[in-house]
Amino acid sequence: MKKVISSALFILVGWFLTTPTFGQGQGVSLNKIIAKVDNYYVLRTDLEEAYQSYVGQNQTPPQRCQLLESLVINKMMLAKAEIDSVMVEEKIVDSELDSRMQYMIQQFGSDKNIVEAYGKSLEMLKSELRTQVKEQKIVQKMQSKITTDVKVTPRDVRKFYDGIPKDSLPYMPAEVEVGQVVRFAKPTKEQKEALRQRLVDLRQRVEKGEDFAKLAKENSEDVGSAEKGGDLGFAKRGVMVAPFEGAALKLKPNQMSDVVESDFGLHLIQLLETRGAEYHARHILLRPDYNRLDLKGPTHYLDSLRNLIKIDSLKFEKAAHDYSEDKSTADAGGLLRDAQSGTSRLAMDGSMEYAMFQMLDTMKVKDISAPLPYRTEDGKSAVRLLYFKSKVAPHSADFTKDFEKLQTIVLQNKKNRAIDNWFKKSIADVYITIDPEFHSCRIFGTTQGSAASLSSGNE
Repeated sequence: MKKVISSALFILVGWFLTTPTFGQGQGVSLNKIIAKVDNYYVLRTDLEEAYQSYVGQNQTPPQRCQLLESLVINKMMLAKAEIDSVMVEEKIVDSELDSRMQYMIQQFGSDKNIVEAYGKSLEMLKSELRTQVKEQKIVQKMQSKITTDVKVTPRDVRKFYDGIPKDSLPYMPAEVEVGQVVRFAKPTKEQKEALRQRLVDLRQRVEKGEDFAKLAKENSEDVGSAEKGGDLGFAKRGVMVAPFEGAALKLKPNQMSDVVESDFGLHLIQLLETRGAEYHARHILLRPDYNRLDLKGPTHYLDSLRNLIKIDSLKFEKAAHDYSEDKSTADAGGLLRDAQSGTSRLAMDGSMEYAMFQMLDTMKVKDISAPLPYRTEDGKSAVRLLYFKSKVAPHSADFTKDFEKLQTIVLQNKKNRAIDNWFKKSIADVYITIDPEFHSCRIFGTTQGSAASLSSGNE
């Protein structure tokens, strides 16, 4: 019997829980804890929501025991991330949160309707969703760290494909090709000047004897380097963005730059040392408040482009190439590509960006969306047009046609094994309890209580 699969045979729960799960009509205090990993909990509703996320996407859900194991692994990753100080930037979390909230407002029509639907204030809903988003981002980062060395060869793919009985070939989900034209919201001169003046003031404080590293920790919005006093380590020439590198290389050791503007924001740079073709610098980064940027300008701009495309005065590909400000897709005529396989065919399932999935679900092939506000991965406010270029119906896997997708499945299988091995090695670092109700589940291949760090939960 065939079953629908996503881009991998088994996706950890943290990757597909992309819809808001606020627990309508249920108080968390009434929800039973079914597993605990250090200070992280798995609730009964977590398990049911994971199950229903498959049902809602017309996919065959895994068994609940398998889903529970995935949820526990996710909590394990969160606990280990805390131990290993693995974090995600708050701006990335804010960006995803804003994207989901904006889509909910579009769906419900107003803030008031959302509040009435869930019986909670908007602030409470955002707080609950923010926790979910942050945990998902941390889990993704941990997965990436664990599986960074996993590779797949064409021989691996052929072996996997040939090992599948022809009457049991996986049923690939619908796949789509999507293009975009992006315009960013721009900070005003007043906003830029305020940031510039803050950096000038910080520069003067360093010149008067204050510690650059201390000021970077307190002020820089580059979270990764701020913790290290703004230290970026040694970088080879050509790695950093041109404005940053150009300014840094003009400095002498321990000298500071004037305020430098790049795509990331405004910088105050201090060169520490050079070593052949490498240089060692630190910086303080300030960014505009993206929540306060006006989207009217880019929205009007894209609305005009959309009208030209719809009357066939301008081809979408040319519009993307000439006018899109997203450099990663503009040269390809706006065409988006799968981050794992590199193909332009995107699986239209839970692995797709939430807001995009919902929008495409309302569109027909060759449609162009109205201008849509969204937030980039680095937290920038932007507006985009989506072009629904093509769609491939669900079908049985074919080695040649679906090589990239099969390769992704094999890669994910290897990653899952790597995560399983990581778990077995790391399980002693945390304390796990599973509710007696789930004793019949062989979590991690063992019955409860047979591993030193697993408890039956009934002490």
